[in-house]
Amino acid sequence: MPQPDDAPRTDGTSTAILVAVAWPYANNHLHVGHLAGAYIPADVFARYHRMRGNRVLMVSGSDSHGTPVTVRAEEEGTTPEAIFQRYHESFLRTFEGYGISFDLFTSTDTENHRDVVQDIFLRLLERDYMYEAEQELLYDPKVARFLPDRYVEGTCPKCGYESARGDQCDNCGSTLDAVDLINPRSRLSDATPERRKTSHFFLKLSAFNDRLLEWVESKEGWRPHVKNFTIGMLKEGLHDRAITRDLTWGVPIPLEGYDDKRIYVWFEAVIGYLSAAKEWAASDLNPTGDAEAWRDWWQSPEAGTYYFIGKDNVPFHTVIWPAILMGYGDLNLPTDVPANQYLTMSGAKASKSRGGVVWAPDALERYDPDPMRYYLTAAAPETSDSDFTWDEFVRRNNDELVARWGNLVNRVLTITRRNFEERVPEPPAQLSEESTALLARVDEAFGPVGESFEGVQLRRALNGAMEVATAANQYLDARQPWVRVKEDRDHAAETLFVALNVISGLASLLNPILPFTSQKVWTLLAHDGEVQAAGWQRTPVVAGTTLPAPEPLFKKLDDSVVEEEAARLAR
Repeated sequence: MPQPDDAPRTDGTSTAILVAVAWPYANNHLHVGHLAGAYIPADVFARYHRMRGNRVLMVSGSDSHGTPVTVRAEEEGTTPEAIFQRYHESFLRTFEGYGISFDLFTSTDTENHRDVVQDIFLRLLERDYMYEAEQELLYDPKVARFLPDRYVEGTCPKCGYESARGDQCDNCGSTLDAVDLINPRSRLSDATPERRKTSHFFLKLSAFNDRLLEWVESKEGWRPHVKNFTIGMLKEGLHDRAITRDLTWGVPIPLEGYDDKRIYVWFEAVIGYLSAAKEWAASDLNPTGDAEAWRDWWQSPEAGTYYFIGKDNVPFHTVIWPAILMGYGDLNLPTDVPANQYLTMSGAKASKSRGGVVWAPDALERYDPDPMRYYLTAAAPETSDSDFTWDEFVRRNNDELVARWGNLVNRVLTITRRNFEERVPEPPAQLSEESTALLARVDEAFGPVGESFEGVQLRRALNGAMEVATAANQYLDARQPWVRVKEDRDHAAETLFVALNVISGLASLLNPILPFTSQKVWTLLAHDGEVQAAGWQRTPVVAGTTLPAPEPLFKKLDDSVVEEEAARLAR
């Protein structure tokens, strides 16, 4: 699903931008919470930077070694490989359907990923940032095996949440050790696990505490909840953490004598960002053919690296992954980690394992992708949790996409074709004050809207673009070209010429969020090629251009959708 990244940039510079997106556990389909939390924001950000002419590399992949995958496999009586392959294919179809434009979406189940992980493991061991030690882990006597963290649930020792997992509490966001859970229980047998000793490799996180704190405190523009949570965690003090487990599914330890152990998923999954970049560089997807091209994003000091995740993954991306990078050396630390908070559904946190969600593939069967992209951007949980509701989805679709934006495009094109021989009319030599002001407004909007995209303030960017659409509708209503064409043809010609040019600018402004319908508008304006390749600027609509017949951009939704979807959610 690679997208063109060679759009012209008006200021003559080009920056390497890494868009690193959360690796989903391949144990179930994606839901709209995942889309709102990571994938749509990442795609919007990447599409904007491509329009600016920056060299974007957007990567992610399926987390095939996560314990949720093995849990699902055991529940279904099949293999982790079978589960991973099923949902990896589902992810690819979902991303294609919603226009999520990865340059590479791979998986952790590749030789390349194994090699990169093992190289980092050995480098950290060589540099004394890793050591082997004995520890107590939880053991299920009923099934006679050690329990990976995700196989254990219990009460969080920090906040009292009764359904905390062995590695993390979804309620307070704290990273945990399974042995610290109160009243732990095995997910395999519901037995109370025992503590037994085993030997594992530990990452010396404590060695990076001060460096990480200094680095995070120096960051400007980070979201407050990301920065404050990370600083709080570092001021509490980091503890060394085991990075291997008694498993047979995962990346092997690259040393003799450890055949029954694997490198644990929380350590190796984040390395996927680097391994995916290397895989892309060595593949046919890389237009340069240079297998070392990954270095432009990982070693150039001018590169920007952005990690799109949900808030439950903050410590892994602002503490653990930067510590690994510091220990390995010569690799860029994150520029920003614009983690979103949760998208709740009827007030409850969306969960792949606990249900009560709007599944992304199901929604795509009933609705076009752009309305969902629009709503999930407008309701994005950028600063606090936000709630997904079907009545708000219907309202925004009908009032904003259909009535404000789609109707603007449709009526301008229809009136123009009907009254000016299907061609763009010739404007007067001197535009009126209100016409000049509206054109200036759309041109000037590229500045603040672009700044909002760059700052990953996507709701603000969307609002800025839609305010121009509102102004265009007000301009049209005030000048009434459908009336004035009968008495002052030149007046109507000016109005429609200006409106068509404003629509052209809006197609570019909205393209990162609405790629499917923006391209449709682009074609209806008789522009050549791709809207994205035209750059971050308004492309003029030339007088005399023949316009194709318009068609609706969006479908008006009936209010019955709300009840129908509520019934589906309750099943």
